[in-house]
Amino acid sequence: MARDLAPKFKRSRREGIDLHPDLDKVGTAKSPLTRKAYHPGEHGPKGMRRKSSIYGKQLREKQKAKRIYGVLERQFRNYFRTALRQKGDTGYSMLKFLETRLDNTVYRLGFAKTRPAARQMVNHGQIQVNGKKLDIPSAHVSIGSEIQVKESIAKGAVYQETLKNIDRAIPSWLAKDSATKGKVVAEPDLEEPKTTMDVRQIIEFYSK
Repeated sequence: MARDLAPKFKRSRREGIDLHPDLDKVGTAKSPLTRKAYHPGEHGPKGMRRKSSIYGKQLREKQKAKRIYGVLERQFRNYFRTALRQKGDTGYSMLKFLETRLDNTVYRLGFAKTRPAARQMVNHGQIQVNGKKLDIPSAHVSIGSEIQVKESIAKGAVYQETLKNIDRAIPSWLAKDSATKGKVVAEPDLEEPKTTMDVRQIIEFYSK
């Protein structure tokens, strides 16, 4: 399955936001957001940062959203096309698709430390939805869906130790019955995603 394998710190520097805030910054006292006067990459030091064009700003918002959710270009564009066919606000529909992905829901519930880790859990068949294994990270969950970590994994010492290191507030649209079991109880609250990305810019990028 295709993945974005670009260096994590470089991605964060390029987008101007810590894309992996839950990662342990082992071996460095600095955040990846420690800004330098140039872009990452071998050609970055040759020139100072320049003011972005309207297109450049739209592109960056699109790239940022893709990297936050771990979605590649084709699938991300398909989310836009599907959202465009929905009634109501296209930006809302697009964010809803991203938030209700199974891997993101597993991350939001605090079953995994990072979104990539949540995606891996789903890929490896360690997550059950309504009592059945579901190993498709892009699968969407709806209101009433029950998500839980496979019992044999949940009881393992390694996973129990991982849970101790996860300290994340659960969004209002999700509820936890236990440390390894939760449920979708409402439509996603999109206020938090809206603070990290400008979905309007993304819609304008694809609408050209």
